[in-house]
Amino acid sequence: MGLASALVEILGRPEVFGELVKFITPIWIAVIVGVFVGWAWRPKWVTVVGRELLDSSSQKESSSSSSSSSASSSSSSPPAPATCGISISSLSSLLPNCTPWAADDTVEDRALTLPPTTNTDSSCSQIEKEESCSVNDEDLRHICQLVEEKDGGPAWIHMMNKSTPTMGYQAWRRDPQTGPPQYRSRTVFEDASPETVRDFFWDDEFRAKWDDMLIHASTLEECPTTGTMLVHWVRKFPFFCSDRDYMIGRRIWESGRSYYCVTKGVPSSAVPRRDKPRRVDLYYSSWCIRAVESKRGDGQLTSCEVILFHHEDMGIPWEIAKLGVRQGMWGAVKKIEPGLRLYQKERAAKAPLSRCAKMAQINTKVSADYLRSVENSTKDSMEVEISDSAEKPVGRNIPKALIVGGALVLACSLDRGLLTKAVIFGVARRFAKIGRRL
Repeated sequence: MGLASALVEILGRPEVFGELVKFITPIWIAVIVGVFVGWAWRPKWVTVVGRELLDSSSQKESSSSSSSSSASSSSSSPPAPATCGISISSLSSLLPNCTPWAADDTVEDRALTLPPTTNTDSSCSQIEKEESCSVNDEDLRHICQLVEEKDGGPAWIHMMNKSTPTMGYQAWRRDPQTGPPQYRSRTVFEDASPETVRDFFWDDEFRAKWDDMLIHASTLEECPTTGTMLVHWVRKFPFFCSDRDYMIGRRIWESGRSYYCVTKGVPSSAVPRRDKPRRVDLYYSSWCIRAVESKRGDGQLTSCEVILFHHEDMGIPWEIAKLGVRQGMWGAVKKIEPGLRLYQKERAAKAPLSRCAKMAQINTKVSADYLRSVENSTKDSMEVEISDSAEKPVGRNIPKALIVGGALVLACSLDRGLLTKAVIFGVARRFAKIGRRL
């Protein structure tokens, strides 16, 4: 009794009550926001389970009133699994692919055993039967504007600047209003020709020796006149995600010793769409390859510059994808140079060219005047920003500690999954950014 009266006396003090309100309010705000966000982003299997529970309850009521003899016979035997109202097969089919137990090893094994196939009888007309699958001059215009930063998009934010004795690397990122994050990189290889680097990136057979994410590649269509190709890739993703497959159209334009290589996802029925591996529809990865002066300063164009533009919708939250790219970007880039040097040795030893490398040498030639007209067809884009700029937007800020603290409580109390926590933290960061812009 004395303890209760002491507690009431303490809580009756105004300063104590105020401190409690300050402590409890952020937690309740986070819980309320979490409930709304969780309900808006609820997985499909929640709806299916609820629907099947309702259906099963109605079926129980109808079956109980059907006949007493069937009810008595069923009571003497153990209940069947179907009476629970939840179909295990329908539930498992709707679970997210990004789970360790959802990996389909049979698909990976099947992809590894598939030999690269090429339809050598394909002609340009066969590839261009579907207009959406063709890689045309509009794609050349787009990559030229990207290279010269005249595409009218948002500013590029500098991310990274790394180097080795024989390679330099820089990377940028930008977030468009719609679509996934976009990446731009500039890589300079010392003592490498543009022609060798062009063939190296196009050679799917040799790519398997240095790109450990590629588990299957096959050529479905090719045009011996323009060099346009339709290829099918299956790429291995981390253990918590299922593999991804791509239908890629690609083509190369040549202007002097500069090569504009376009690869992008195209719709095609050549390979049926399956649940696993998951089809990536939005995919763009294109680069400009050209000779540049060596960093040795001898005035010789003995180095090769590769300007890459890449974005894709992999089917995972973009904030998580950005974190993964930032953490693993340099490690993946460092694997490219040993592969290139091995490729140079094989070419120097007169090793036979693969079919893909031969197709890389079939280019559409364009003049420098045409490229200049393409580059100047739009307004100049904004200047490149630096990620560690000291300028901050001025305005009303939502307290960042409130959002991050609420997300921490919500993530630790509602779910133990790492992926869910990452999504909650990503949403909290996005709300914090919105608050700073208000």
